Amino acid sequence: MKRVFLIVLDSVGVGALPDAEKYGDLGADTLGHILAQAPVSLPNMAALGLGKIPGISCSIPRGAAGAAGRAMEASAGKDTTTGHWEIMGLALSMPFPTYPDGFPPVVIEAFTKAIGREILCNAPASGTVILDELGEEHMKTGFPIVYTSADSVFQIACHEETVPVETLYQWCVIARELLQGEHAVGRVIARPFAGLPGAFQRTPRRRDFSLEPMGKTLLDEITGCGLDLLAVGKIEDIFCQRGITLSDHAAGNPACIDATVAFLRRDFTGLLFTNLVDFDMLCGHRNDAEGFSAALEAFDARLPEITACMTDEDLLIITADHGCDPTFPGTDHTREYVPILTWHRQMRGLTPIGTRTSFADIAATVSDALGLHCRFGARSFYGLLVP
Repeated sequence: MKRVFLIVLDSVGVGALPDAEKYGDLGADTLGHILAQAPVSLPNMAALGLGKIPGISCSIPRGAAGAAGRAMEASAGKDTTTGHWEIMGLALSMPFPTYPDGFPPVVIEAFTKAIGREILCNAPASGTVILDELGEEHMKTGFPIVYTSADSVFQIACHEETVPVETLYQWCVIARELLQGEHAVGRVIARPFAGLPGAFQRTPRRRDFSLEPMGKTLLDEITGCGLDLLAVGKIEDIFCQRGITLSDHAAGNPACIDATVAFLRRDFTGLLFTNLVDFDMLCGHRNDAEGFSAALEAFDARLPEITACMTDEDLLIITADHGCDPTFPGTDHTREYVPILTWHRQMRGLTPIGTRTSFADIAATVSDALGLHCRFGARSFYGLLVP
């Protein structure tokens, strides 16, 4: 193949992993519960074999062609960084640290000293609820709202008229430099917001400041071989821009799909890597099953635009990085299998690719498809996709 298009439907899990109970996620099933509670027609994903994934109730249309399966997460954790790194071949043996009681004094004291002001909150919180609770006080004091979740994140929320966005980004860089070693959280996240008390809204200028990948990933291998690596959405943040030759930091699913289609219309050789974050950020974390369903329907409706850009030398892979079941107690990520849907123009009928034991099988498959030799200790399923 000349090009591979890899699209991550952020948080679209397909059922609890065998070890989900350890994470408090027994019974989680993001896509299954959405299809049951907020039914939606997904004809284009169904035509790629969506209904062949265990636990997914979805009719298979006549003429369906593609290959479908699911993957287990080999790494410890259920966060964005861990999931994306493993998709690109880098599995973690230890989870990133989390802070169910807030960050310890040594972290907060160092941060407040570095930025020259106090902070508000320092506790796990819903990103939208905390704005209602502390947004007005933040505007009066200028103190940033620092909070976390069940995931390994240090989040800083600031009103754009109180703290300029560039200052917020600088504070995130400071936090990222402090949060190393024992307290090396997966991501520091800038959460700018706007509006008046009672009607605060997050703005599209969110930025993620991830740890540098601790080993070689498929991104490094691709660009090291002189191929192209195009990234859409927060991919560049998750990988600290490493291995990426061209990026469009579009915000929101519609803009990210637009950017994906624009890149597909270019001539390049290598990988196009897209993250669609709205499923997670706007729906899963807000327990909005109806909104999640609508976002899935909107993505499915635009799939034909993507496949129409494909040539005989292109391969499409659709997957996810974790779950975020909007029907499940709490507002955090859920430890789940992720779907794998693949398609290219020569495919006829539906091919099962089974349950893969690591997300890294995707990295091995992309490498195989592009004629590279790195496998990351995983198993390529590319041989199932071609005659």
